[in-house]
Amino acid sequence: MKICFVVNSVETETAGTTVYLMHEAFKRKHQVYIMGVGDFNYNNNQELTVHCKTLGKNAKSETPKEYINSLKSKKAKSEKISVKDLDVLFIRNNPTEEEAGRTWAEHSGIAFGRLVQQEGVLVLNDAFALSNAFIDKLYFEELPSSIKPASLITRKKEDILQFFEDHKKKMILKPLEGSGGRGVYLIDKNEKNLNQIIETLTEKGYIIAQEFLPAVKDGDVRVLLLNGKVMEKDGHFGIIRRVSGEGEFRSNISQGASPNSTEYTEEMKKIVEITAPKLIRDGLFFVGLDIVKDKLIEINVLSPGGMDSFPYLGLPNFSDQVIEAIERKLEYKKNYGDKISNRELATMD
Repeated sequence: MKICFVVNSVETETAGTTVYLMHEAFKRKHQVYIMGVGDFNYNNNQELTVHCKTLGKNAKSETPKEYINSLKSKKAKSEKISVKDLDVLFIRNNPTEEEAGRTWAEHSGIAFGRLVQQEGVLVLNDAFALSNAFIDKLYFEELPSSIKPASLITRKKEDILQFFEDHKKKMILKPLEGSGGRGVYLIDKNEKNLNQIIETLTEKGYIIAQEFLPAVKDGDVRVLLLNGKVMEKDGHFGIIRRVSGEGEFRSNISQGASPNSTEYTEEMKKIVEITAPKLIRDGLFFVGLDIVKDKLIEINVLSPGGMDSFPYLGLPNFSDQVIEAIERKLEYKKNYGDKISNRELATMD
């Protein structure tokens, strides 16, 4: 197959989950391309092309890190190809990691992804579903309240202060749009700058006030779902516990948290069982759930990560399961054509 991965920028991409998936596809002798969100072209004849990089058929690369370094080097070939020549477009750029001055890039991957999808190319996750869930914290609020902490989305200070009072003067404040632990505050009765924090956050948009979960001291768990199911191989599951550093309540790896192995508990299974039907219906193929004990605190539908931590925890490399799932989807597409929609195909086992 010919598969193209969309990232924020080829130059800044590191050996994370996306590159692990690319490297697995490369090892399986597929033609793999990488492009940034700024590499789409759409002319007035409605021909959609992309500028991308790839390695030749005889190229060798033993590790994901070696692979991405080769793609950034002179070994890589730069090509301009019609999207109609692709079998799969995998949208993996993370809008919340865009640098200042690149607001144009935040929606670009999904917006062009919709056009690519209309050309009959398999797009993962489904581009229209991604549009719907672009503000993933708002998409998260569509899930049943039984698996979520109490929360409030608002820009009104008086409502946030009331939420604070109602929850024993302890809460989490964070922007509605964003990830990676940036702009997230733990507020308690000793906080002297609450008004200033609220003003700073509301300048950027809506705020989420969320119930504080004491169990967060033990970190959170990232659960990776494929076709609405937890990845499983040789008795191991695609989950990691992220433990915060000393004096830090955020469990993001980017904020210094450490990855650890963990069990797949009954509480996690219940959350997955409740969440999965919606993800499957919406065409969300590859998703990350962040769980604290018996509560789902976030859902990542745009570019879930964590697979690069698996080798260090003695877990299998689940990349092969992801690529095999895509291979099966293309076989279904070959047999049934447009009788199965992209959204249905995206989460079909």
